[in-house]
Amino acid sequence: NRRQQGASGLACVCAAVVLALFCAPALADNAAAPITSARVTLLSTMLVDYIGDNEGVGEWGFAALVEADGRKILFDTGAHPDTVLNNARALGIDLSDITDVVLSHFHSDHTGGLVALRRELRQRNPHALERAHVAVGFFWPRRADGKVLEETTRLKGDYVALGGTFIQHEHAEQLFPGIWLTGPVPRVTDEHNFGAGLEVLRPDGKWTPDDVPDDDSLVLDTKQGLIVVTGCGHAGIINTLMAAAARVRSSPVNAVIGGLHLFASSDEHVDWTAQEMRRLRVQHLLGAHCTGIEALARLRAGAGLDRATAVQGAVGATYTLDKGIDAGPLGLAR
Repeated sequence: NRRQQGASGLACVCAAVVLALFCAPALADNAAAPITSARVTLLSTMLVDYIGDNEGVGEWGFAALVEADGRKILFDTGAHPDTVLNNARALGIDLSDITDVVLSHFHSDHTGGLVALRRELRQRNPHALERAHVAVGFFWPRRADGKVLEETTRLKGDYVALGGTFIQHEHAEQLFPGIWLTGPVPRVTDEHNFGAGLEVLRPDGKWTPDDVPDDDSLVLDTKQGLIVVTGCGHAGIINTLMAAAARVRSSPVNAVIGGLHLFASSDEHVDWTAQEMRRLRVQHLLGAHCTGIEALARLRAGAGLDRATAVQGAVGATYTLDKGIDAGPLGLAR
């Protein structure tokens, strides 16, 4: 953490320049008019609120429905095959009209529902979840204790067999007007928001500790600033926010939503993260999944937020551009 904090001063000053070198031009014009209407609904996380006659399901996983100016994207698919289907049904949400899903990284607690969702929803709409967006590195071989893992190979085969297509992104790209995927996030600060025990095979043929190089996030460029939706934030939430500012738009961060993987972090690291979030003018935080309840409380205080603007999210919690966080009874903000 000392190394992290000591390096962050210089890194943050030149972050935009450094990140520009990493981020190739996007396929779409980034001059699109800012999004004027946005809504994010949590569909998978550990806590579950009073929804659908108490039929909601909590799990160690993450998924969210992202809606922006009439466009809908599913971000991650939860851990168990039926969790997102069950929770969407309990919330009265129809997912069958969604064609695109973004997978934040390869871990099974974010990809476990993909095949079941595609299989179920295509019965109502053959185009439902037919495209899955991932960052380069998603399919790189992994191993644990010398044994190569097979999960992503099986996932790809099962999804393609159902008519799905994986789209890999090497850099930040605008998927739709005002809706961006960060692609692989440059590691500018020394954030180690990932576990140990896995190795990844790099394109140079070397096995190295797996720092989840495929970790990416979704960014909405709205009239009130950037909304950043992250699955686990393995690349580091500060790295992710700086990447969003460098590639999409330098702007206050209207909201951070999702998992930040700080549940096991030291107080020192969480406090540093909070200070950086304050510097980057984060206005709302809807923490979920691996953020950590204690970590969220420290982030709230350190980032200068309050009970209305920094909330522990449960299934069914929402964030809207016009009304902010609706945490529901379980995460009552006031």
